[in-house]
Amino acid sequence: MLSLSHVVFLEVAANLSFSKAAKVLYISQPAISRHIHLLEDQYNCALFERKGNSIQLTVIGETVYKYVQEARAIQRKIEFEVSTLIEEADAAGSLKIGASTTVSLYIIPGILSAFHKTLPKINMQVVNRNTENIITALHNKQIDVGIVEVENKINLVNYDYFTSDQVIAVCAAKSPLAQAGKLPLDELLKTSVALREVGSGTLSALSRELKKHDISISDLQAKVRLGGTEALKNFILADLSLGFLPQKAVTKELLSGDLVEIHIEGLEISRDFFFLTRHGENFDLIKKFIRFSQQVIHPAQ
Repeated sequence: MLSLSHVVFLEVAANLSFSKAAKVLYISQPAISRHIHLLEDQYNCALFERKGNSIQLTVIGETVYKYVQEARAIQRKIEFEVSTLIEEADAAGSLKIGASTTVSLYIIPGILSAFHKTLPKINMQVVNRNTENIITALHNKQIDVGIVEVENKINLVNYDYFTSDQVIAVCAAKSPLAQAGKLPLDELLKTSVALREVGSGTLSALSRELKKHDISISDLQAKVRLGGTEALKNFILADLSLGFLPQKAVTKELLSGDLVEIHIEGLEISRDFFFLTRHGENFDLIKKFIRFSQQVIHPAQ
């Protein structure tokens, strides 16, 4: 079993911040410092060094971090598999999921609820980040599984198909664009638009589709860029601009008439979401969660 000091060390190393680790673990910052000092006394070396206003792992700290992460993974695997052997409904463990905005807000909540009913003793946590940050978190072992849109597959990662989604152009019902309901592609270049931030899957999907027509994101009249689907949706509702949003994110607003879909001639923006896991890891809880989620979304398969 990992000691509390090792758990504290993992959190400080992941965040490179004593104060952030204190907030995550709900203990005081002096307590965080005491646990780190205990480990440094145990290993007879410094695990962190200060660089200006920030901290970073020492060379030895990097090595300790690597092995403590591996020890935590083994501990979690033991807990889950032993409890499963006793009785599946009593299976215990934890699962940290990193999901892009569309997945975490509009797709995964119902699946998490159903999964929890099946395995009520599993502690689940969802981290909502854009696609770029989720991939980084997976590589850094800050999450167990990622669910993101995949544009180009990379090495050292396993991919399992999850579901697909459409990105559509919408505007507020009060916008002059709403009357026509469609827009020629060349008129798009003259139209004020609101976009997601760089690194988001929604923006990447739009960029890929525009490239088919020799158009780049920089060619658009971008009025504003917003971090997060809900922020962009609320801006579009309040403004007259055109925005590109996941269809799943605007279903209610389209039905209520608050937003109107604008069909842009020649543009069909679709994207596929995949489960991402690290190569070489064989954690039954992760595999069980992936299979369960796929069956919920595609019950006939």
